Amino acid sequence: MKENVILIGFSTTGKSKVGRMLAQRLGWDFVDTDDVIVEMAGKPIPDILAQDGKDRFRELEREALVRACARKRTVIATGGGAILFEKNRELMQERGWVVCLEAKPATIYRRLKEAEARGEPDVVRPLLAGPDPLERITWLKEIRQPYYAIADWTVHTDVLTHAQVVEEVLHGLGYFGIKPGQPSEPREESASSVESADQ
Repeated sequence: MKENVILIGFSTTGKSKVGRMLAQRLGWDFVDTDDVIVEMAGKPIPDILAQDGKDRFRELEREALVRACARKRTVIATGGGAILFEKNRELMQERGWVVCLEAKPATIYRRLKEAEARGEPDVVRPLLAGPDPLERITWLKEIRQPYYAIADWTVHTDVLTHAQVVEEVLHGLGYFGIKPGQPSEPREESASSVESADQ
């Protein structure tokens, strides 16, 4: 049964920031699966990848998604690569209305460079590595693009502010009967509280 809103999309499309704002507008809870992964592992995602490997990271990502999707009335921001796996896509479609936040490769590259200038290396280092980061972003996005088709609603974020993206998402959710509730500060869930919801 669909009981959540699940945000998918490439890095820098605004899933976390939009997710928090959207949860506030809906009066729902908010879960960022990347935050759940970090809490479960006890270390940042770059350290998980460097020390434990990508396979372990994907296991943690799957577990975080399962826990988050077991909830109700929750906006869930997923990691950029979560949609690569069929079981993850099936779970998202089963448990929520999936919203894809889109951006062109050039926009993604610009946003990554801006994040780098702000001193956010953990976010940008993997995607800006190599001789031609824009080509790498374009290639990765082409691989993922077919999987974004699972979305019930898609918002192109290139020229929109986060607040405008939220309005576009709410417009789409309205077609599924989801309306803004009493605005409130979204209650962000830790790994432990997300886990308890799954039991």
